[in-house]
Amino acid sequence: MLSTNERTRQLNGTCVDSVDMELFLHYSLIPSLFIILILSFLQRREHRRQRDDTSYLLTNHFEIIIPLDFLGTFNNRWSYGIAFGATANKIMFLFSEGYQPLQVPQWAQAFVLLIGGIEVGLSHLPFFACLSSEFQLVSSILGFSYSLTWFAVTILHITQCPHGQFLGRYETLVFYWPTLLCLFFLLGYFLHMFVKSLRVHLGWELQTEEKPFLELHQAEHVKQLLKRRPLQEEKKSWFQTRIYEWDPCFQFPSRMIGTTVLAFICLYLFIVIEFCMFLYVRNELDVFEGKLESYIASTNQTGSLTLIILQVKELMNVTKGVWVVTILPASLTCVSYLFHILACYRKHMKRLWAGNKHFLPLKFHNPSSSESVVAIARYSGWQIAYILWGYLIIHVVQSLGGVMFMYGLVLPVTHNRGLEMLQGLGIGILTISIVLGLMVLQVWIATSFFLQPKMDTADKQKPLALNNRKVFHNFNYFLFFYNVLLGLGACLSRLLVSCILGTWLIARIDRTIMQSGYERADMGFRAWIGMLYVDHYHTNPVLVSFCHLLITGHRERRLQQAIQYGHLSQPSGPRISTRSRTRWLLLQTLINNPKLVMLRKSKSGHGSQEFIQILLTCPES
Repeated sequence: MLSTNERTRQLNGTCVDSVDMELFLHYSLIPSLFIILILSFLQRREHRRQRDDTSYLLTNHFEIIIPLDFLGTFNNRWSYGIAFGATANKIMFLFSEGYQPLQVPQWAQAFVLLIGGIEVGLSHLPFFACLSSEFQLVSSILGFSYSLTWFAVTILHITQCPHGQFLGRYETLVFYWPTLLCLFFLLGYFLHMFVKSLRVHLGWELQTEEKPFLELHQAEHVKQLLKRRPLQEEKKSWFQTRIYEWDPCFQFPSRMIGTTVLAFICLYLFIVIEFCMFLYVRNELDVFEGKLESYIASTNQTGSLTLIILQVKELMNVTKGVWVVTILPASLTCVSYLFHILACYRKHMKRLWAGNKHFLPLKFHNPSSSESVVAIARYSGWQIAYILWGYLIIHVVQSLGGVMFMYGLVLPVTHNRGLEMLQGLGIGILTISIVLGLMVLQVWIATSFFLQPKMDTADKQKPLALNNRKVFHNFNYFLFFYNVLLGLGACLSRLLVSCILGTWLIARIDRTIMQSGYERADMGFRAWIGMLYVDHYHTNPVLVSFCHLLITGHRERRLQQAIQYGHLSQPSGPRISTRSRTRWLLLQTLINNPKLVMLRKSKSGHGSQEFIQILLTCPES
């Protein structure tokens, strides 16, 4: 049988990979910085600080670009999500700690990974900057060119060496097809942006309106609050009541969409990498199994050592089969978690909008502002990491459960020991049933003999008032010794249930797995709560609607004043300059309050110094 390296060389033939993706990542920083500088120069500053002693060469140009508004971006959500998906391979490269540009000690590894994260973010920043730029004609050309470069280099890397040593044929394509799909989508979207902006530039279409301060779904949410509730609610379908109900008055921000898309792709890549590692371990186990078979054939013994070797071979075969079978349920569990987290985000946000904080632990009713701001930056990355580690832990636990199932039920039947298995299973079920029955019997006896009757027939249960106290005390005394033994089993069951639920919910960042009172030790849950509060304070539809009314009213008042001043500045009277009027009022104020002169910023010049001296000698009125 050929080894994996020999099989790979036969598949690839004379494979010469002239594209080093890690080296290309470093060189991509050059065009990335060039695109960022161009878009920053085109961006205009809305508020420029006034300085009298310095003249700016760039006037009001060169503004820091924002790649993505992590709070209030509700437009082009899927475009930003696909842009995040294009970074999946590089994120998995960092996750596997394969980024080693420098040889540093182990304690400095965190700084290297930080540099790697910044480099990956900087190399993919043009995707987001071109999507969010106001100058769509220029940004579409730059974004299309940059995306086309990455797409061409990735295609070249795949075509030169498409096969690998683990999956065999088209292994490289299996790893890179999600990135190619995302880049292809970005190419199409930038092309669409170019055509649309070109038509606007030529005057064939009207310019689209600026981003509204109040989104449409936020306004609809406020309208729903102001409407009177119907007396009879509409009947919902089974899907709406059990799975998900669509809400047109709510939209997920781009951060949540991008996190979900990137988590899906990273989970897929993680499963592929795990399967490759499984194939490698399986091949090594096959070699080890062959050596065991040759040893048995050479010794020709039938003693206890041979029996142990056969049991080891059986364990390896069972483990390999169970590991492959549990890939599907473990992956489906994590995929369902991603959808469920989105549903929980909407549910929690609506509760916070309504002023309901009872679903949160008491310690999180007033979180720290600084921790909440940091949480909005941590959440997306931590959510992806929790999903990946959660998948691995869930897969291991399900595999252990599968091995126990095989050794407990399946293998005894294949080894003609089905009756013994059924007998042991029956005894175990009977023992547990008796224990549970005695516990239920205690509750029934307490309900029937040790509680006083109901005070009203409409009561659901009897009042907590003791009856037959003497019998009750004897009942407690004789069951005291039995409950000590029963408590041992209850303690073990508590530990078992906690381990199962903890490992099953480890990927759920929206739910803590800590005991009540220790929730602050769960850093993932703290990041979730902080992120909810930041979104609640900055995207609450009622608050945004109130601010929208204030801004709109302020603009209308300024427009009315401008119209009023326009009528006053008709040729019927002398024209008064607004600047001259302001300076005259300033002079009057300074004459009436000479002490304010010392608080003003002084100008260089002989005339201004004499003017200050004159004002200081003026008596206060």
